[in-house]
Amino acid sequence: MEKKNVLIADDDEIIRGLLRLRLKGLGYDVCAIAENGEDAVKRALETNPDFVFMDISMPGKIDGVTAAQEIKAHSNSKIIFLTAHSADEILDRVKSIKPVWFILKPFSDKDLRVALELAK
Repeated sequence: MEKKNVLIADDDEIIRGLLRLRLKGLGYDVCAIAENGEDAVKRALETNPDFVFMDISMPGKIDGVTAAQEIKAHSNSKIIFLTAHSADEILDRVKSIKPVWFILKPFSDKDLRVALELAK
């Protein structure tokens, strides 16, 4: 099986490191890491990842939902949202993006594996 490339976009350094380790352990290549929405869009356009793990709340001019919209407009990357928040207004914005999955923090290896397997 060909290894799939993943972009990680999260403003929390600990979450980025944890995701990188867990995804590599599941057999995925982390092709890029971003700390904010603008950087996520830039890196996604440069690397064209198969999957984007996108935090919803990030610093900068654009949040994760807006960054995901930009990425989907210019690529076939599959978006998997990560968030600690599940308020109705956030869910309504996320639904418009049509992500392949939505994971609430804190997450487990099983959460990641299920999201990636069902997103293929």
